[in-house]
Amino acid sequence: MTADQLTAIQPSSAVPPAASDLQADIIAGLSSHPRALPCKYFYDERGAALFQKICELPEYYITRTEIDILDRYRAEIASQLGPNIELIGLGTGAGTKTRILVEALHKPAAYIPVDISEKQLRKSSALFRKIFPNLEILPVCADYLQPVTLPSPRHKAARNVVYFPGSTIGNFEPNEALEFLCRIANVSGREGGLLIGVDLQKDQDVIEAAYNDKAGVTAEFNLNLLAHINRETGANFDLSRWQHRAIYNAEAGRIEMYLISETDQTVRIQDREFRFRAGEKILTEHSYKHAPKGFIALARQAGFDFVKLWTDDARLFGVFYFVTASE
Repeated sequence: MTADQLTAIQPSSAVPPAASDLQADIIAGLSSHPRALPCKYFYDERGAALFQKICELPEYYITRTEIDILDRYRAEIASQLGPNIELIGLGTGAGTKTRILVEALHKPAAYIPVDISEKQLRKSSALFRKIFPNLEILPVCADYLQPVTLPSPRHKAARNVVYFPGSTIGNFEPNEALEFLCRIANVSGREGGLLIGVDLQKDQDVIEAAYNDKAGVTAEFNLNLLAHINRETGANFDLSRWQHRAIYNAEAGRIEMYLISETDQTVRIQDREFRFRAGEKILTEHSYKHAPKGFIALARQAGFDFVKLWTDDARLFGVFYFVTASE
């Protein structure tokens, strides 16, 4: 990643990642040591629907806590962001949280959601156009980890504010998180802002329960990644021979989600073969849990000044607001 990748611009009709990109990413991930699969490919149509179910589970505190924070402090957050802003949402999905935010904003100039799930993006954008008929909405279907050129709104905004919810920043390695925050600082620009959701450090049992729910929805979501790969690449993963497991790595400060091979087996993708031993793991996602001071320091390295942190009473989750540092 380079620091200016999000600044490249194409029309808002940008298309989602091609199947050839997915295949190349999957082959590269399965060829690496340890083996890993990119978590961005969780979100095909079924994956997006399963994630919505995960968000409603009693164990999964992340989404409901973030929503509660936004709802409780919406007026204060909107006051900090200011009027007439261009709101750029990265991975905002169904837009549940963004709706709370937009409802509280004073005369926002435009909303630009960037999401990899085309169907969900179309659906949420149509809903927002109905709810906010006077708001210019410019959806971009793209992988925001790759170069993306953002459309230019009709009306000039007072400033850009990037909204990055859901603690997705936890999926980045620390050095990657810093690079990505640098890119966001470039997109925010002069006197711009960043509103970002961050999962905070807490008891290990609470974290592990959130990713190993009793209903098995997260397991289904994880296994659906293999179904997505089969459909897009012609691979022959047998889902019945894989098991979901999420483990908290206390030393690294992150939850790690795996698919574990239950037998010795061989998987074919086009002309490639990948052999797995019983018990061998594929890392499908990791999510770092941050301490507030540590995350503020990270953002400062990327060129942001800390403004405000909103959190729940139990300090499970934080919504941070930063502005681009003055020269």
